[in-house]
Amino acid sequence: MQLLPGFRDFYPDDCARRNYILETWRSVARRYGFVEFDGPVLEPIELYKKKSGGELVGQLFDFTDKGERHVALRPEMTPTLARMVAARERDFKKPLKWFCVPQFFRYEKQQRGRLREFYQLNCDILGEPSPAADAELVAVVIDLLRGFGLGEKDFVVRLSSRTAWQEFFARAGGQPEDEYEFFQIVDKAERNPPEKTDAALAKFGLTAQQVLDFMRSKTATAELAPILADLTARGLGGFVEIDYAIVRGLAYYTGVVFEVFDRSKNERALAGGGRYDKLLSLMSDGKTDLPALGFGMGDVVLANLINDTPAAKAQLDAWLARERAADVYVVIAKEERRPEALALVQRLRDAGQRTDFPLTAAKIGKQFQTAEQLGARIAVLVGDEWPQVKVKTLATREEQFIAADAVLACFQPST
Repeated sequence: MQLLPGFRDFYPDDCARRNYILETWRSVARRYGFVEFDGPVLEPIELYKKKSGGELVGQLFDFTDKGERHVALRPEMTPTLARMVAARERDFKKPLKWFCVPQFFRYEKQQRGRLREFYQLNCDILGEPSPAADAELVAVVIDLLRGFGLGEKDFVVRLSSRTAWQEFFARAGGQPEDEYEFFQIVDKAERNPPEKTDAALAKFGLTAQQVLDFMRSKTATAELAPILADLTARGLGGFVEIDYAIVRGLAYYTGVVFEVFDRSKNERALAGGGRYDKLLSLMSDGKTDLPALGFGMGDVVLANLINDTPAAKAQLDAWLARERAADVYVVIAKEERRPEALALVQRLRDAGQRTDFPLTAAKIGKQFQTAEQLGARIAVLVGDEWPQVKVKTLATREEQFIAADAVLACFQPST
């Protein structure tokens, strides 16, 4: 039976690479004071209709369940986060700094960097309106990518502002109710032929050239200037550029927005996000009103960039080499000593050592071959010399006889 298009099997090597990404995400997010949360993989479809105005509905894996409820596999986390915070926001001190690393599902055309199921890191800050929160969010994005061995030459954060575009639109005579349609046109302006953009903008009395001229200006607005100053003070200013071509297509963004791209321009956006100060009020029918901002970073594009960047790939390979299946392999040279060997195996495992052994009788040479295949550093041979055992360092072939009771003293617990 074939795998469904756009989905993945994770064999052990693939799973290890996935875990490298997830563990690095978790480590950096926690370093910034974010705490992990999660929600259900299945939600009522109304949750996504309410939040996106129907934008995502065509991409949902949705169905009617046995209780006649119209439900969907989650395509993103922001609606669930908004629902959860609206339900219990009084229980938490503000600002909230929450992150999650869930699996998402979107029924869309699969291509390089985009699959129908994927993992995504989400980091959100709720209850803080100051630009310091925007800078903190951009800083964690930068450090997340640095955590994979990527540097200034590898990626850039393109910082923009929906507010700046709203003011541009208002100066041209645009009305607030038309802003979202205008943003959709701007979002595609660099990809579409100028004449197509001119036609779309005609109703607003604007031209493609006017939009493109503003888009290519690099002057930081009063909204963006303190964010840049904050990041520069951290030594992270070199990772950020003003780029008003970034508007983010989703309707709920309200202010500062950003996307992260590889400088080689070979990949889709690595991450994207911004402020969504009105979303919690919308999702709770006005019961909860908190400023909020967040971003998402998917694993598929990131994995492509890591594989294509020598320093990042070397760091991944070094991590994988450390993630061996076993640190210690207990070789049972005499089957009569299996009970003693099993007791030793358990003591090693209780002490935190990743330990394996032959489940059935096998030749000694075969056992040592298995130990090396598992990546074990040490082999402990249990045989005729009991209660002494032979401890062998597989890389150097150095070996020594020691008392079985003293074996644990040879090891430091795995970290």
